[in-house]
Order: sequence, then C-alpha cells, then structure tokens
Amino acid sequence: MLNRLKQLFSSTAPEASADTSNHIPIDAYCTLADIPKPAFAHVLNGRRGLDDAELSAHLNGLMHHLAEKGQGRMTRTRYHTIRHLQRVQQHINLAVEPTQMQAFHAWAEAANAIFFLADGTVRDPQGRVLLPSEGDEGADAQAVVPYPPQAWQRKARTDELLAARKISVPGDLPPLVSEPELRLRSPEDILRRMLALFVVAIRAESLNSDTPIAVADLQKRFPPAFANLTDAERAFLSLERPCDEDITQFLWRYECILVLQWALGLQETLPFPDAICDVAAISRTVIERGTDGLRKQPVARSAAEILDALDLHYRLHWVSRQAILKKMPVPAGLNDGVLQERHYALNWLVRFEDRDWDDVDTPT
Repeated sequence: MLNRLKQLFSSTAPEASADTSNHIPIDAYCTLADIPKPAFAHVLNGRRGLDDAELSAHLNGLMHHLAEKGQGRMTRTRYHTIRHLQRVQQHINLAVEPTQMQAFHAWAEAANAIFFLADGTVRDPQGRVLLPSEGDEGADAQAVVPYPPQAWQRKARTDELLAARKISVPGDLPPLVSEPELRLRSPEDILRRMLALFVVAIRAESLNSDTPIAVADLQKRFPPAFANLTDAERAFLSLERPCDEDITQFLWRYECILVLQWALGLQETLPFPDAICDVAAISRTVIERGTDGLRKQPVARSAAEILDALDLHYRLHWVSRQAILKKMPVPAGLNDGVLQERHYALNWLVRFEDRDWDDVDTPT
C-alpha cells in the first residue's frame, strides 16, 4: 500500500539540508485556485497546479486507486472524496513538524484541502479519517469532505427556494462548485459553442419538416459555427438522413442554447423548467443579430448567477430523476428533458470534470 501511494504521489525529495526525520509527510489536495501561504514550520517538497501537465494524470490515478480500494462498494464518503479530487487545482507535498499540526489543520480548512498521510489514510481538513487505508472500516463518523463557505450558503438559499415551492430535496445532497474554485468558460468559447449548437439544432428541426435545410446552406449562412463543431455534431451533419434518435437528441439542444444565450446576456431569464423553451425567440436572437453582432456581446451574467442556476438545476434534476425511477408523478410539473439539457450546459460552463462538450456528465 505505502509503495503504491508513493508512486502516485511522485513528489520531489526534500532539500538535502532539511532534517525531516521527525516530520509528518503530507500530500494536500486543494480545490481553490488561490490558496493561503502556509504560516507554520514545514518543508515544502513540491507544489503543482493545473499548469502542470502531470497533475491530471496523477489525480486520475489517485481516483482510480480510491475506487479500487472500495472493493466495488461506492459509499457516499468515497464518492464525494473522489468528486473533491476532480475539483483539485493545487497539489502540495510537504513535511510538517508534529507540534505544527494544529496550524496545518487551520491552513487546510482555508485551502479547502483533503490530505493523505503515509499510512494511506485520507483525512479531512481537521485530520479526521475520511477513508481508511483499506476498505471502509475505521472512518471517522465526524469526518466531512470540505466545501468553501460560499457553496454551503448557496445550497441553503436553493433549499429555501425549493421549500417555498413545496419541492422536497434531501438535506444531505452536497454543495457544488463555488466562486473560489470556479474556472468559467470564456465569453468567446460560450459564443462559439452556442453557434455550433444552433446549426445542428436547426438542421435537426428541419429534418422533421417537408423542406430540410441543406447543410451547405447553413455553412454559407453561419460559417463560424462550422469551425467549432464537435465530432458528434460533425458526424450528425454529414448524414443525409440521420436516425430519428439522433434527430431528437439534437432538437433538444435548443434547451442548451437557451442556457448559453442566457449566460451571454442574450436572454433575460431562465424560466422555471416546467416547459420547453421558446425556440422561435432563441432563433431570432441569432438570426437578427448575426454572427458579427453576436461577437460584440460580452458575458453579462456574473459567476454567482451561473452558479445559482447550476445549484438549482442540479437539485431539481435530482427530484425529477427520483420521481421517474420510483414511477411517481414528477413534482411541480418539472420537465426532465429540459432539466437534462440545462444541467448539461451548466456543467459545461463550469468545466465539470474538465470534460469536452460531447462527454459532459450530469450526475445527481
């Protein structure tokens, strides 16, 4: 076990002049882009962020390692520990004097970090065992996967909003990504993605009519959109007559377009997800402004607005999915198809799991 963890950590050796024989070796995984400087006695062995190409592979290996140690059982704590690692932006390897551990715990709290010790245990910021080195026996019932305060505050606001609508969600549904962790897509990326979705949605819609729009005509009218198609979108547009399932899938993308237009300030609101979007209004927004006009449109939505929308749609999507699984009426008239597409677009906006568009996931 210890050798496996050493391979995963792959940290550099301490400075030759530093005697760390009585220090505690720690690998800390922080989800914040900016973390406080450690204000306690320690030896820094290594630090890497998202600009280090090796960090992603390291985290993937670590997540796979933790999943394997679950022996096929995915407990809530193990699941959210892995989710934490998916949001990590800083990996710090350091050695800390035992007398400085209280100060280290305060730093880990501020850095929103979980950490690994040489015995293979995974600890929360206060040092409580989240995951033992083997299996799940020995975890501390008080251990908590950390989230920044903004995430808890947003969850509380969403829970209150849903309660006012008499929509019940479990209190233990976790917070989501928050401002100190956010890496929002750029305005240019959002606009390019919206235009690419627009041409495939129009093509899909026209295939259900008597007069399909030729792909060549779309390319002539919206050339920038074709420069940013995904592999799946390009494959769809290459077919003279796609299957009905693919046509339906790309028709639903109007709901994603609504989210991206809203994020760009091109739509005033995201209506409550109990009805499909106004396709005509979405199309007018693109056609009347034209691609040149759209390129001058800055992102109008703040990070807080986008995160609020994500938190709301994540919890509503959970409600909808649970009702469908239990073969019960979906409360408040929620439309699961609308929720799926909005959740998809919002997860892409916040770089959930760092996935490209075709591979976005919407777990609840």
